[in-house]
Amino acid sequence: MWSIYKKEIHLFLSSLVGYIAVAVFLLATGLFMWVFPDYSVISYGFSSMDGFFSMAPYIFLFLIPAITMRSFAEEIQTGTIELLNTRPLTEWDILLGKFFAALSLVLVAILPTLVYFFSIYELGLPKGNLDFGGTLGSYLGLFFLGSSFISIGIFASSITKNQIVAFLLGLFLCAFFYDAFSSISKLPIFFGWADLILEYCGINFHYASISKGLLDTRDLIYFISLSLFFLLATRFSLERKKW
Repeated sequence: MWSIYKKEIHLFLSSLVGYIAVAVFLLATGLFMWVFPDYSVISYGFSSMDGFFSMAPYIFLFLIPAITMRSFAEEIQTGTIELLNTRPLTEWDILLGKFFAALSLVLVAILPTLVYFFSIYELGLPKGNLDFGGTLGSYLGLFFLGSSFISIGIFASSITKNQIVAFLLGLFLCAFFYDAFSSISKLPIFFGWADLILEYCGINFHYASISKGLLDTRDLIYFISLSLFFLLATRFSLERKKW
């Protein structure tokens, strides 16, 4: 797994993909945080990072599928997946190496946004007038959301050899699991416990819950289970290609 991890990190750093992904994320979130009047914390006049945490998932919807689309699609298209299968590596070694490499890149993109936190901390009246618990929970939720999107994107990449198709499929699946369940639950045909159960299946529900600063084990189990489910689905997809 370590060799695959280092190989993927090297590919990210030796091409523009990694740098562009991080730069686009920081530029987009910076514009929403400080420039665009409808979202800017300066325009609102409140020491809060809610604008950042509400927009970051939608930026991840596009960036993470763009990062993961080449994970297996490129290997399948060039035939190097067969070469990897001849090495003393298990499917989990290959899969987790690519997963943690993409997760590391997402973490690198998130860490510089701590500058926003310290800036708002200093600008608050009084100084430090910021919800630490909610902010910490939101960062943790964003990390888990990123890991879920990565597992979905890697799965999409494993079932096709076309990177554009992998990107579009990953984008669709990420968007569906993030917001579709919440939207569907509002339909009039669902009432009582049905709408709550349906909304509970979506990522947005659990991301919003963690963002309140309350670390509920049910939310953590949901994110871990969702990531594990798509990693298992990816492993099954890779095994089928051997048949």
